Amino acid sequence: GREVHGAALSPCLSLPSQRTFDYVLVADKVDDEMDQKSQRQKAFVEQLEKKNITVTKIVHDDKVFFGLRAPREMFEDYQYLLKVSDSCNWCGDVRGAVTQATRIRIVHFILHQTFINTGGDLIIILSDHHCCNCIFGCFTVSACVFSPCRYYFGEKVALYYLWLGWYTKLLVPAAVLGVVVFLYGLAFFNTSPLIKEVCQSNITMCPRCDKRCPPWQLSDTCLYAKVSHLFDNEGTVAFAMFMAIWATLFLELWKRHRARYVSKWKVYDWCEEEEELIMEIVSDPFCKPKQFRHSYLRSTVVLILVTLMLMLIIGLAHALVVFRVVAAPLMSECQWEFLRDHANPVAVMFGAVLHYLTIQIMTRVNRWVSLKLCHIEKLNSFAATERSFTVKMFTFQFFTLFSSLFYVAFFLGRINGSPGNYVRIAGFRLEECHPSGCLTDLFIQMAVIMLLKQTLNNIFEFIVPWLKNCLSRNTAKKLERKCGYCYRKACRDEQGRVEPCDICKLRDWLRNYHLANTDAFSLFNEFLEMVIQFSFTTIFVAAFPLAPFLALINNIFEIRLDAIKMVRLERRLIPRKTNDIGVWTKVLEAIGVLAVIANGLVIGVTSDFIPRLVYRYRYSPCATGAAHTHCMQGYINDTLSTAFMNLTEPDRVITQCSYRDYRNEDYTLTSQFWLVLAVRFAFVILFEHVVVVCKFIAAWFVPNNPIQVKNNRLHDKLARLKEEFR
Repeated sequence: GREVHGAALSPCLSLPSQRTFDYVLVADKVDDEMDQKSQRQKAFVEQLEKKNITVTKIVHDDKVFFGLRAPREMFEDYQYLLKVSDSCNWCGDVRGAVTQATRIRIVHFILHQTFINTGGDLIIILSDHHCCNCIFGCFTVSACVFSPCRYYFGEKVALYYLWLGWYTKLLVPAAVLGVVVFLYGLAFFNTSPLIKEVCQSNITMCPRCDKRCPPWQLSDTCLYAKVSHLFDNEGTVAFAMFMAIWATLFLELWKRHRARYVSKWKVYDWCEEEEELIMEIVSDPFCKPKQFRHSYLRSTVVLILVTLMLMLIIGLAHALVVFRVVAAPLMSECQWEFLRDHANPVAVMFGAVLHYLTIQIMTRVNRWVSLKLCHIEKLNSFAATERSFTVKMFTFQFFTLFSSLFYVAFFLGRINGSPGNYVRIAGFRLEECHPSGCLTDLFIQMAVIMLLKQTLNNIFEFIVPWLKNCLSRNTAKKLERKCGYCYRKACRDEQGRVEPCDICKLRDWLRNYHLANTDAFSLFNEFLEMVIQFSFTTIFVAAFPLAPFLALINNIFEIRLDAIKMVRLERRLIPRKTNDIGVWTKVLEAIGVLAVIANGLVIGVTSDFIPRLVYRYRYSPCATGAAHTHCMQGYINDTLSTAFMNLTEPDRVITQCSYRDYRNEDYTLTSQFWLVLAVRFAFVILFEHVVVVCKFIAAWFVPNNPIQVKNNRLHDKLARLKEEFR
């Protein structure tokens, strides 16, 4: 790729119109002209020719290629309607030559309308993906992304890379602070009195299951206690508050960043619904508008179906809980010593892997259900349908991904009962938190899902189209050798005005035809992947401070892999003109609010931050006036309760064991439990109110539009009005 500045476009973007085609259609070759499929193809092409679209037909093996060129008058009508429209009249396409991306968008819309009117599964639609290699550098060089990328792929793709680049850039301070919090815990790895108390303990803990689970020593969890201290420490609270405010600042600064470029691109006031109406008139001057419709019956049906779908997703999360409940005791009875000694962590990890597989299956189910629900709604424009689909698909994916995490964070170990009164499912005891704390289970779930999801997704997204491209590259190479002299001389002159021969046309068309297919959801999938990552990075960051760092590393590769895939391995996306990332902005704002609530609950309810705080200032040696003693000395023993049992082992008789809870000898809750609970709720309320106030202040302090953008738009509007007045 070559660096491009301003209006000096790359040569491949300034090729004359007769050198390329606006669109290429590919159909199966049908020898029998009386066949119904052949008749539909013929009728479809005739409809295009009636609209003065030039059709060039080339037959190759079992395929028929149709090269399409739309008449200049069609684009002049489009420009005039833009000029007299309400929202699109300041667009850059009103004057000068219509860009190649706009030409493709208009022709695609006309083809789609004609295809619907003709009916039948007729023709595979393929964009002309000509000379795209020179665009590749523009995805990785920030100075260049906003000229050839925008003209070639449209503003929607350009905004995706603009947003992804901005998100990756702002992840740097979050990643650095997350690593600092991790290193803070590592600095006290061997000196923390809590870790020493666990590692040097001789306390006997109660069995984890009813059968074949012997009592175990608290010191066995020494390693896990050290690991949990890396992310469950005092720095986590400050980091969670920072990430909540960071999410707001990211969105506010993104709005400013976006405003600069959409103003420069002359699409600040662009309206997708209005352009869709304009293209309908260009396609058919006698068309009738699609009326706005609302049906309470359809809305009720959609609401009921969405509720049922969410209940199914939550039910699958409960199924994963049952799996862990059953798997842990069965693994405890295993003959393999490692599996027997680490039954609970292994069950949690197996559950996380099973959760990942469930995510992959439900992603396809969620997409199908979302499409059907949008079909039931019968919205009047593609833009409205896209917004509705985005909200539904994200909601389903969010519940699919986070239902299990919410259970682990807020319910695991809190509804399992106490010795002598355990809660059971099918005779099996409900699982308990990890001995080192409930946050360890959440940390394991987050680490497995983030690493598996990001790594495997990137591998499959890139490898599958790359392999397909490698396997289908031979046909175009044979045609290059076959063309010979014509390819080098006759197809081109110094001005590039000579029409290429059929072999040269077919060579380019086959090369593009064998690329991986793209559709309206190709860019949506990229947005969905990144927004889900944003959710992981912010919502449970208190349990996994390294999430921003992992997201940063992933995004550095993601931008480049997406660029290679989009320009070299996939067919050209249909260019779309827009001025924002759409409803994703509202989704990101909702995630930011949810992140405040979730992180407040994780710190206040899931972690041991509040129990440690209460112990330090109410029950510790420092609180009772003891000198020369660490304030947290004795904390671990204070969090344990005693249960009585009668178990004979070869070398000893065990009459009592300990378990994590605040209970008396008769298993009633102690006063310390209620004090800790009250402080937990007080902290959650205080944390959320303080952070929400900080978020509002940050949103107010950073205006959405830079002053320079406002002034530039004012001068531009004044100049255009003066010109019209003259």
